[in-house]
Formats: sequence, structure tokens, C-alpha cells
Amino acid sequence: MQLVLATNNKDKIREITDLLDDLPVSIFTRDDFLEFPDPVEDGETLEDNAIIKATAIRDFCEMPALADDSGLEVDALDGAPGVFSSRYAGEDCTYDDNNRKLLHELKGVPAKKRTARFRCVIAIAWADGSVETVEGSAEGVIAEESAGRQGFGYDPVFYYPPAKKRFSEMTLDEKNVVSHRGRALQKARDLLIERLNQNLPDDMYEE
Repeated sequence: MQLVLATNNKDKIREITDLLDDLPVSIFTRDDFLEFPDPVEDGETLEDNAIIKATAIRDFCEMPALADDSGLEVDALDGAPGVFSSRYAGEDCTYDDNNRKLLHELKGVPAKKRTARFRCVIAIAWADGSVETVEGSAEGVIAEESAGRQGFGYDPVFYYPPAKKRFSEMTLDEKNVVSHRGRALQKARDLLIERLNQNLPDDMYEE
């Protein structure tokens, strides 16, 4: 099976390939193409945006495509930044810009009210025109300051109570077990394996 990752984010590519590298799937990224579209993510939900990206890349590359859209939902901010997580501090913002704005918005908010969750929706657009989606989430608390050297995005401020550390303080393997994207990718793996099994030749089962 061939599969193209519908993202320009090298950090996401690293996490996704790490969880799929043991499958008999040839994974392609934007680096494998002379041109690569950058679909406008104008959906109202994470699912909308994941589907927009997966279908656009499938149609352009003419092979199955996997896309994710992830967001941080902070209860004290009525679910913000949500679908706007990647551009919370503006269109050309950095990870640090987003984290600084988030911490500013939560200044003075007590720990008990800093609850939040990461959500990830993964869409796989298949060559036959169908699209399947899966979702994963992780509950945590927004810390009062950034820390840690691993991860990306909001990882430096997202404290995960069961592990007693931020996502940015976990190894990639540790994070992939408990993160929103890791959990969604485990479900996506099941979809890929199901398709792989469907494509096995009939004589594979003959004695």
C-alpha cells in the first residue's frame, strides 16, 4: 500500500511515521513531490479540516492520503483555541507565540480551572473515493509556564497528570502512547490493517 501524509508539518510527520513504520506501507511526504498543494483549512471543525486536507492531497497525488487536524480546548476559555490552535496568535505565528498568548489569557486562573484537552481527528481518503475518520483525545492541565525540550506546539504548557509531566518532557515513544495524536493513530492503524487484509490475494489462505 502507498500512503501520502497530507501535512507540511515536519513534527507531525515524525510522530506519524514513528507509529506506522512497522506496517507494509510505503509512506510519502511533500518532499517526494515537485509540487504539493496547501489546502485552505476553512472548515468549522477539526473533522472538516482533516477531510479537506486528506481529499485534496489524495486527488492531487492520486494515492490514498492521511491527514490530521488537532486542537487544544481550554475549559476556562470556552474551548478556545480549538480549531484555531495553530494560528491562535496570528496567521504567521510560531509555537512560542501561541504559548505566550495562551499563558497570558490564563493569567491568574487557578490550577483547578486550567483543565484542557488535546483532540485529534485523522482522516484517510482512499483511492476509491471514500473517506474514514477516527479521533483521539488526551485530558490535561495548562501549566503556568513553559518547560521541557521535547515535542512541539502546546506541548511545553500541557501537563499530563497520569505521567506527572508535560508532553514536552516525554520521549516520543512515551508521548505516542498517551497523546491525542497517538491514540487517533492507533485507530488509523486499524483502518490501514483492515484495508491491507482486504487486498491480500485469495491464495494466501489456501493450504
